Amino acid sequence: MDIRQTATAAKQAAIRLAAVDTEMKNRALASIAEAIEAGREQIAAANRADLERAEKENLAAPLLKRLKFDYDKISDAVAGLSSLIGLPDPVGRTLSATELDAGLELYQVTCPIGVIGIVFESRPDALVQISSLCLKSGNAVLMKGGSEAAETNRVLADIINRAGVAAGIPDGWLALLEARSDVIDMLALDDAIDLIIPRGSNAFVKYIMDNTNIPVLGHADGICHVYVDKAADVNMAEKIVVDSKTQYVAVCNAAETLLVHKDIAAAVLPAVKDALCAKGVGIRGCAKTCAIIDATPVTEEDWSTEYLDLIISVNVVDNLDAAIGHINHYGSGHTDVIVTADPQRGKQFMDLVDSACVFVNCSSRFSDGFRFGLGAEVGISTNKIHARGPVGLEGLVIYKWRLLGAGHIVADYSGKNAKPFTHRRLDT
Repeated sequence: MDIRQTATAAKQAAIRLAAVDTEMKNRALASIAEAIEAGREQIAAANRADLERAEKENLAAPLLKRLKFDYDKISDAVAGLSSLIGLPDPVGRTLSATELDAGLELYQVTCPIGVIGIVFESRPDALVQISSLCLKSGNAVLMKGGSEAAETNRVLADIINRAGVAAGIPDGWLALLEARSDVIDMLALDDAIDLIIPRGSNAFVKYIMDNTNIPVLGHADGICHVYVDKAADVNMAEKIVVDSKTQYVAVCNAAETLLVHKDIAAAVLPAVKDALCAKGVGIRGCAKTCAIIDATPVTEEDWSTEYLDLIISVNVVDNLDAAIGHINHYGSGHTDVIVTADPQRGKQFMDLVDSACVFVNCSSRFSDGFRFGLGAEVGISTNKIHARGPVGLEGLVIYKWRLLGAGHIVADYSGKNAKPFTHRRLDT
């Protein structure tokens, strides 16, 4: 099938999948987990082939790490499916209920989005997470993985699709796209695809956003900040900064900029510098920073750069408002952190920083669907639409309005003798 036929089949499957009950979806997820466990040798062999090819093609070390899908990661994927089964079904929840008049009742009820097109990076585990989240939320999914993981993705998609269909999920609910041209073609299918979630480089995500009429959920940049307030505990600040920057540098929720209040800079910066340098981090600092510690002078471009590397920019600020202003000006609306012992200053930071995730006294690396208890994630959204931050099950549903009447007509509620509406809230 060409991509239009594939998308059309997914659209038909999505209509039927929206009505599949929780028990069948969970049964399908259990079957998928069993099938992946049973196919672990085949999956691992395909992954070894991908790794060998990638090494010959000199794939960068961070991408090789993401590409690896060994027995341990297969076990993690199976455990993730088991965890997902235990989560509540996001479909069919009543968000609000209103009596418009006697016998005329309005319900706002969650429902699947429909067909979701996802373009993701080299991690094969992302394919398992994405497909299972879409199944549980009642969505059909078209997936395009990186060519470096072609063998692994092909085996995984086949196993997951077969197990799902055998358990009663409508045929066509999952399709793996493999041609590079499929991504471009997918962007034109606004009559068949309801949402696109791109996961890749900043340039790629921006390209997707600029070249389709389909709604796009995602983020182009992950410029995250840690602000060390004047009321911060120095030891706590050091731990949080180091974890936010170095726990895993090549990810969108790693800190790229450190802001420090001028009143505590002399106490914080030397300790943080030593800890960061021990991890191999290069520091680029403002003039005030360079006056306190040895650092490379920062440039204006650094403040808006997502390094995804062992580099951090440091700015000493005059006050909390200046820190908030810096974040709102240079940040990408992803994840930002304040370290402070003053709850009121923490609240002010959370209220005024315009980001999807705002944290007090903890690492930016907590910005993750699995860590949030969302059943992993299909991506991170910095959009101001129905889903923001890590997008798990709740971000893969929308809602519809259901009105139940008994022969009611609008004419009775119009004109000189119009009946009044009761608009009485009902128990959900």
